[in-house]
Amino acid sequence: MALILIAIALILLWVVSLCKIFYSSSPKAAFFSEGEAVRKRNILLVVAHPDDESMFFSPTILYLTSQGNNVHILCMSTGNADGKGDTRKEELYQACASLKVGPEQVKILDHPDLQDGFNHIWSQSLLAEIIKKEIASQAIDLLITFDCYGVSRHQNHRDVHLGILMLLRETTKKYRSLGACKCEHAT
Repeated sequence: MALILIAIALILLWVVSLCKIFYSSSPKAAFFSEGEAVRKRNILLVVAHPDDESMFFSPTILYLTSQGNNVHILCMSTGNADGKGDTRKEELYQACASLKVGPEQVKILDHPDLQDGFNHIWSQSLLAEIIKKEIASQAIDLLITFDCYGVSRHQNHRDVHLGILMLLRETTKKYRSLGACKCEHAT
């Protein structure tokens, strides 16, 4: 009986904690930092496949949307390596809805040169060009993507990272002062 009461208390504590997280951070059009208004940001999360947003970025997405930011998701493939691309696309839209990202803010590509697969190497210049166009069309001021290892070492994840690095090198000289990623050429 005592075990059941402890389990119920833990579950109740967990539910209350979740409620506090979701409801205490109400979206705001602007918030203040040192007396100055800070506008909502247009943020672009670039992922390789449907499910990457949930597996690797869901806490980040939830935080950013709770702060009133406009989060856009650019998915570079349908994730069709196993022939389930249409199913995975639908699952991405469903996941984004639960992450407070509307379908109009989600773009899923099905480019012939960006097909899902551990052995498919994606062109960094193609990725850079696609991402550059998305940044311009959505007035993006913050990019988020994988680390240089692609989180899970998946080749497509690493290619997305390298494509963004290429874009940064092409568009800003500030990158050189930041230093190169130590694992940029990791295999």
